[in-house]
Amino acid sequence: MNKYVVIALIICCVSFSINAQYLLQLNEVISLAQENSIDAKLAETQKENAYWSYRTFRSEYNPRLFLSGSLPGYNRDFNENRLDNGEIAYQTREQLQSNLRLGLYQPISFTGGEISINSQVRQFQDLNNDATQWNSTLVNIELNQPLFDFNELKWNKLTEPKVYEESKRSYVEETEAISQEAVQLFFDYIDQQIGLQIAEYNLGKNDTIYRIEEGRYNIGTATEDDLLNVQLQLLTSQGQITQAELDLRQASLELRRYIGLANDTTKITLRLPEELPEFEIDLASALEYAKRNRADYIAFERNRIEAARDVAQAKASRFYAELRASFGLNDAAATFNETYVDPNNQQVFDVQLGLPILDWGRGKSRVKQAQAIQQLTEYTIQQQLQNFEQEIITLVGRIEVLRKQIEIKKKGDEVAQKRYDVAQNRYLIGKTSITDLTLALEQKDNAKREYVNALRDFWDSYYMLRRLTLYDFAADKLLYTIDE
Repeated sequence: MNKYVVIALIICCVSFSINAQYLLQLNEVISLAQENSIDAKLAETQKENAYWSYRTFRSEYNPRLFLSGSLPGYNRDFNENRLDNGEIAYQTREQLQSNLRLGLYQPISFTGGEISINSQVRQFQDLNNDATQWNSTLVNIELNQPLFDFNELKWNKLTEPKVYEESKRSYVEETEAISQEAVQLFFDYIDQQIGLQIAEYNLGKNDTIYRIEEGRYNIGTATEDDLLNVQLQLLTSQGQITQAELDLRQASLELRRYIGLANDTTKITLRLPEELPEFEIDLASALEYAKRNRADYIAFERNRIEAARDVAQAKASRFYAELRASFGLNDAAATFNETYVDPNNQQVFDVQLGLPILDWGRGKSRVKQAQAIQQLTEYTIQQQLQNFEQEIITLVGRIEVLRKQIEIKKKGDEVAQKRYDVAQNRYLIGKTSITDLTLALEQKDNAKREYVNALRDFWDSYYMLRRLTLYDFAADKLLYTIDE
């Protein structure tokens, strides 16, 4: 989402009372995190690096036009010259040499060789004798072809597109992981926000109860023990307020830092995401989405290819053979123009071989090691596939259970609040003890926290399912397509 759109979204949800504050929902916090968090910037940078790495790979199969040469190089020294009578004379020489070469090179991916077309000119000047020589190659076609060697170009064509595809899917998965982290920080903050609300509510109630109990004690209808018990609860509530404010401040710092509001001192208030998205999860579909979209499954295919590549490389490294052939037109003359008048043919044909006679089983050991790693890779992939499928199965079942848990916890929260209200009314008319009222208070607080934790677990599981399948079941759409 564009940064300005996100900012506009936040401005729209700002509510001003006596003190300005941000009223944020879960999806707004997630959008801010995906736009501003360090994790988001790291993911974006990794995505860009992967793109340029893929562009570099693609460029390796394109022709290269390369110009090279040297400026006139000056040389002045004494040269050893053996005379006809056997004597050695040292004669001074002063020379200039330069060359220029233009070559067009094209890799041959299916053979691993390279073909090139070159043109070259050289100049030699003997300054002592005022003589100049030119040597030119009008055109030269050259083929360099390894025989039975490891073809890196061919294997890169199989692995590099998968690496790039894997990186694009990993970027979407990382975005969903950022959503998960934002969910955790959101609920960390809302836990403390609700904790402070509970503490403030309890402080008000306990202050009222203390005043009532103090009045009863003064008229002799309450014991000193009851009064001290109520006073202790009041002091506890005051301490809980202080701790809750400290915890909320810490949670606020962590949330602000992650969503890019670290330097904004405006108060944040979060809205509890009680409205759950309506969707049904078909287990078979969830598994299919994971296999089709998840980066790990692309990585499995890539790992298999890389293991096979390593075996092929180990086999090819046992011996060496290369063919080199060229044909061109070449000539030398005293002037530059004369070298192109009637050039001569120039041919080269050469085959180089390298075959170990005795390597004490080194080549065979390398092949066997590569084959063992290939088998290990296959077993590891099978184990990981089972783990991933089990993870999806468990998560799908967990989400359905959490929906029911939320309904139960919400009802429990309502019942606990009502029970406390009833207990408080009964206490005010002297029909129940302070102990029963304290128990009802604790149950009320625990029920509220259990309800919030159930919501946390649901939303965390929901975004985890999105990350594992790259599919939004609520909107019924893919989070990633190959055409992206």
